[in-house]
Amino acid sequence: MGLIKPGLFFDNVFLMKIYYNPKLKQLARNLRNNSTLAEVLLWNQLKQRQVLGYQFMRQKPIANFIVDFFCSNLKLVIEVDGESHYKRDHQDQQRQQYLESLGLTVLRFDNDQIKQDLNGVLETIHRWININKAR
Repeated sequence: MGLIKPGLFFDNVFLMKIYYNPKLKQLARNLRNNSTLAEVLLWNQLKQRQVLGYQFMRQKPIANFIVDFFCSNLKLVIEVDGESHYKRDHQDQQRQQYLESLGLTVLRFDNDQIKQDLNGVLETIHRWININKAR
């Protein structure tokens, strides 16, 4: 069985079901309860449909990974790269390629970028949505 289940159309939007490893559910919950400052700052801007009315989830299991933020309607993953990512460039690259093979787009932001220029990060996200929302 593949990781993407054929979906259906709802309101002229193709919906798909992306499978995840259920063993990651508790780890995702733990990550949500122990977020970095940058993740909290960005989450405060993404939650409750504040970004152009789109719903984002945080620490969302997808396949065998947990992504920082995910919007299923946009097929958009947002990753916040902190200290834990600095020595994992190759792993992050492979993970991103896999997520992109599922039809997802990955936007990456550095911890410092979010802390020092949150408005610029949000502007980048808004721009991406406005360009890609009809795909």
